[in-house]
Amino acid sequence: MTLISHAGTRAQRLAAFPVDDEPVDEGARAEIGWRAPRVQQVWSGPERRVRQTAEALGLSATTATALRDCDYGNWSGRELSEVQLAEPERVLSWLTDVMAAPHGGESIRDVIDRIGRWLDEQRGVGHIIAVTHPAVIRAAIVSALDVPPQAFWRIDIAPLSLTDLRFNGRGWTLRSSGCALRGSPGPVSERSDG
Repeated sequence: MTLISHAGTRAQRLAAFPVDDEPVDEGARAEIGWRAPRVQQVWSGPERRVRQTAEALGLSATTATALRDCDYGNWSGRELSEVQLAEPERVLSWLTDVMAAPHGGESIRDVIDRIGRWLDEQRGVGHIIAVTHPAVIRAAIVSALDVPPQAFWRIDIAPLSLTDLRFNGRGWTLRSSGCALRGSPGPVSERSDG
């Protein structure tokens, strides 16, 4: 399974919580230079920034609501620094307690569980590409490795990066993470093994 983080957005540049239908930055779309390997299925989250990234990559993706971004509730569209000033205790709670959802949206634990269920459904399907969000990819790594959910905050997923998970018949393994998709296709695009 190849997980691709969507291209950069204004919210990422401003360290803000995204709004649902936020587009990718035009400059970020122009940076894409990648050719997809052969796959059995291509999925994307439902948001515009994810669909735009899939299109820019030349992928015809099926929307999977399970791959949607974390629901940031009433923090959506606000800069983290603004929320930190207005609600420091709530931000601290969210960053330290994976069960907390002080913004009225989804907890980190909820995202990890949702993505874990989606990963279970993909076992044995063959090579899959999923274009989605950094939070979803972090949740997939936590779920795949069966590590404590607090590890979510210790994983960095950059825009337009690739994470490769493999299912070995018993469980998922992390093959690579953080590989940039910018510039030349690199060895991933030449691979055709599932």
